[in-house]
Amino acid sequence: MINTLKRMDMMLLLCLLSLAALGLTTLYAAVHQGGIGLWQRQVVYWLLGLGIFFAVCFIPLRMAGLFAWPVYVLTLITLALVPFFGDVQMGARRWLNLGIIHFQPSELMKWALMLVLAHWFASRTAGSFKDLCMAIAFILAPAAMIVLQPDLGTTLVLLAAAALMLFAAGLPWRWAACGIVAILAALPVLWHNMHAYQKQRVLSFLNPQSDPLGAGYHVIQSTIAIGSGGIFGKGYLHGTQARLHFLPEQHTDFIFAVLAEEGGLIVSTLLLLLYGVMISRILTIAGRASTRFGGLMCIGVAIIFTLYVCINIGMVTGILPVVGVPLPFISYGGSALITMLAALALVMRVAIESKGRVYWQRPGSPLA
Repeated sequence: MINTLKRMDMMLLLCLLSLAALGLTTLYAAVHQGGIGLWQRQVVYWLLGLGIFFAVCFIPLRMAGLFAWPVYVLTLITLALVPFFGDVQMGARRWLNLGIIHFQPSELMKWALMLVLAHWFASRTAGSFKDLCMAIAFILAPAAMIVLQPDLGTTLVLLAAAALMLFAAGLPWRWAACGIVAILAALPVLWHNMHAYQKQRVLSFLNPQSDPLGAGYHVIQSTIAIGSGGIFGKGYLHGTQARLHFLPEQHTDFIFAVLAEEGGLIVSTLLLLLYGVMISRILTIAGRASTRFGGLMCIGVAIIFTLYVCINIGMVTGILPVVGVPLPFISYGGSALITMLAALALVMRVAIESKGRVYWQRPGSPLA
């Protein structure tokens, strides 16, 4: 046990603890007027999540490979149960009520799919047509269930992460080009089948002022908050946009606007630096992994974290359309936080098992 703790990647652990402190501090600022119960629940989620994090760190990587398929199948089953037993929140049926927590199966599915793809391509390459077709089936099955909830944001993150994982597994560029052409050809069909509010989000992204009190309200208020923070911010607990509740979903999707308003450019840059160091550290661990499975799994975690950060900050600043994507370790939420901590623990386990070992290179490398 002591030896395992000594072999942990301290830089990765330091980034995680720093994000935990920054996240809880920002969440308190977002909810301190009338929503302190949310902050207290988030503290409980962090304690539970950190307990899971350190427990997973002691699980051999070989076991993670064995659990990949059962976790994927079980999550697929829970996704199938959502239309029948799920709770409706904010107009969408995405959550299962487990009593002590509202569980969102789509959050777990992103990580389960990453784990399955890493396991599938541990002894294969995406250059094999048969193996690639099977991988695409693994991807499309949960994607179809999630998009029907409806949850277009999570579906796009899942598909983008899976596509990048295929590149990491060796997908030839000519096949990727065919995939891009197919996606472009499918855009009119996608637009035709989108819900009215989803279309409005895209239109308000192109011109927020066209509906300033409706679909464009979120982006307008968040950009006002970010811009008013300036370089040094308005000071902790002194953000007017958050305090006067102009910011929608200020404790979840738009929490970055709270941080930017009160902490300004300096704290915002600090957050981005922490994310940058964490993601680069994950990729470093991927390069040092002793097996292809461990390396691909780390790459998958880095991809999902990068997508989360880019999409969330992009939508809050008006660069991207508004979708329901949390800011890692900062936004309120139990399902997202715990699954992120479990995924990061798997990366830490790769670091523990690969200390002093050679890099992985060959597709046929055995699982750890």
